[in-house]
Amino acid sequence: MATETLRGFSVLLTCDRRADELAANFVRRGATVIQAPTLRFLPLEEDDALIDVTRTVVERPPDVVIVTTAIGFRGWIETADAAGLAPHLLEVLAESHIMARGPKARGAIRAAGLIESWSAASETISEVVEALVSQGVAGRRVVIQLHGATDETAIGRLRAAGADVVPVPVYRWGAAPDPGAVEKSIEATCNRTVDAVVFTSAPGAQAFLDAAARMGLLDRLVEALQEDVVPAAVGLVTARPLLDAGVRPLVPDRSRLGALIRTTVDHLSTSCVRSWPTAGGELELRGQMAVLDGEPLVLSPAPMAILRELARRPGHVVDRATLLAALPGAGDLHAVEMAVGRLRSALGTPGLVQTVVKRGYRLVVQS
Repeated sequence: MATETLRGFSVLLTCDRRADELAANFVRRGATVIQAPTLRFLPLEEDDALIDVTRTVVERPPDVVIVTTAIGFRGWIETADAAGLAPHLLEVLAESHIMARGPKARGAIRAAGLIESWSAASETISEVVEALVSQGVAGRRVVIQLHGATDETAIGRLRAAGADVVPVPVYRWGAAPDPGAVEKSIEATCNRTVDAVVFTSAPGAQAFLDAAARMGLLDRLVEALQEDVVPAAVGLVTARPLLDAGVRPLVPDRSRLGALIRTTVDHLSTSCVRSWPTAGGELELRGQMAVLDGEPLVLSPAPMAILRELARRPGHVVDRATLLAALPGAGDLHAVEMAVGRLRSALGTPGLVQTVVKRGYRLVVQS
């Protein structure tokens, strides 16, 4: 059912795969959604290289198979089936020691009629590799299904321990389908004109940070994600690049898209909605929208930025330099005066934004 839970909020999606599904869930709750995939998801179902490596696995059965992602494992089986190799591949896999990176990979293994021997609690490939190395892998043939990019660290660790490693590249990540859209989304995040940024893969999160660094905006982006814009990651693996950059994203208890949506919606609709009594009625800030006495205000980005900054400390004076810093692209204090004027016109109630001579402005609220 459609709701207005996220009315006024703007949500940025950085993913390519299942982006429309995610977008529909947020739109259904009243949010505005911006889609700017930082990477393109490239399946290899018709890639001859995948069929060739599958034949290699069938002809030279492995001792151990590491399954890293559900979609990757399913894609591998489907490709093998299309090439007439699925019965042979499944027979070989059934005789091997199968290790799963986490519950989603485990579910795909069981859906194929197989049983895993072990699953990582942390859902990280590093835990799988360390567990395998601790068992001893010298002279053993290890097949590792890759997940978007060649994991040189994991492969190198296994080879250093003496394993014969066979990487299986089921899909890979390509460049952003629209680099311009990614740049605009980063600018919007820095300017606080989006309220949440959603990440569903570690490579996608890293690509978002890397694009900001190329634009010279990494520090501003990190600051925005630390202070005003809510970052949300589907799991700890996806969150790792953000954590390394000093950003602490929302992470649901279960690494599922449904849980990610619920966690993000709950946080935005509770922690990110603020209201104050004023002479003009109840003033509510909800994302990119301000509501006064039950009526939405028509505010462009500049006056909205001023209102948001004043609302950080309602009743207290905010100096002009601080307000200027909050205005995207503004160059002088005249821009502050113009934005305050437009804000006052939109509010319609005299005295809600008060000038304090030689000091700045304040939002007047009632106790």
